[in-house]
Amino acid sequence: MKQASIIVLLIGLFTFPAFAQDSISPERKQAIDSLAMEKIRDLEKYISIIGSKETPASEAHRVIERATELFMEDSEMGVSSLGSDKINYYPVREYFQRLMALNYDKVSISWFNIQYISDLEQMPDGKWVGVITVYQRFEGTTKEGLKYKDTTKKDITVYVERKQTQIGGRTIGFWDVLLGDIRVAETKK
Repeated sequence: MKQASIIVLLIGLFTFPAFAQDSISPERKQAIDSLAMEKIRDLEKYISIIGSKETPASEAHRVIERATELFMEDSEMGVSSLGSDKINYYPVREYFQRLMALNYDKVSISWFNIQYISDLEQMPDGKWVGVITVYQRFEGTTKEGLKYKDTTKKDITVYVERKQTQIGGRTIGFWDVLLGDIRVAETKK
């Protein structure tokens, strides 16, 4: 029953009349911003689970599937390190698989200072786009006790678009939020 109430609430928050398609009301924008932040926090949790050496492989693969669903098709994630100026970009699924296979015995990943750095702007194709910045703290430790630590500032593109679904024979329009490319802005100790 609780889940049905949440679905009705979300549909109420994200439905839109056919004549108001070119703008987002302040109330709807607030709901969209909340949904975007929720997806960012889900991604943080998924990255932590996938990267942890305590996570069984079967669970990590299941979480990779969930994490991949947060993204637009063909999105990429940037990877950097203190030892190189080069930033490598990988398709989302490949990034998660590489994260799972990191050659450390212990991995800790956390995010902090998560905030919008650009407001939503409408693109010519009708989608709305914004950018959320996060700081990611990474720490990896080997069996020998060698530690690697860095903090990376990442810019996450957020896409908001109108979608439709059928519920009880009615077509319902709603706003959906998907994540796009994650670009590395800087990496430091």
